[in-house]
Amino acid sequence: MAGKVVIGSDHGGFSLKEFAVKLLTDMGYDVVDAGPEAAVSCDYPVYAEKVAKQVIEEKVLGILICGTGLGMSMAANKHKGIRAAMCTNEYMARMARAHNNANILCLGERVIGPGLAEEIIRAFMTSEFEGDRHLRRINLFDPQ
Repeated sequence: MAGKVVIGSDHGGFSLKEFAVKLLTDMGYDVVDAGPEAAVSCDYPVYAEKVAKQVIEEKVLGILICGTGLGMSMAANKHKGIRAAMCTNEYMARMARAHNNANILCLGERVIGPGLAEEIIRAFMTSEFEGDRHLRRINLFDPQ
């Protein structure tokens, strides 16, 4: 088992969330789907909070998806200990983990398709924080 990951979306990211759940499960992750259960109009901050709380409490990674990824990243980053990164390519996802120790990946369903989303998710989930000078910088804005 590759570990646990918590995922959530709003209605604008629901289809990509369903794709990501299957991808992550196929990669061997224990996936916790924080909702929603259908593509019905809903408020993204509610799901950002659900995922953020689990990421903090369980010290696992999370993924949040909305139409652009921007709203989810803003809502998630208001929680102490969350470093949510909205990524549009695999390089950003790799660096978000390696240099910024991001613990939530934010994606925009209306910005990227499933093929690119898969590359981004794989890069985020398989990259590790490099620590050292990067930790010093993170501690300047997010003390551990």
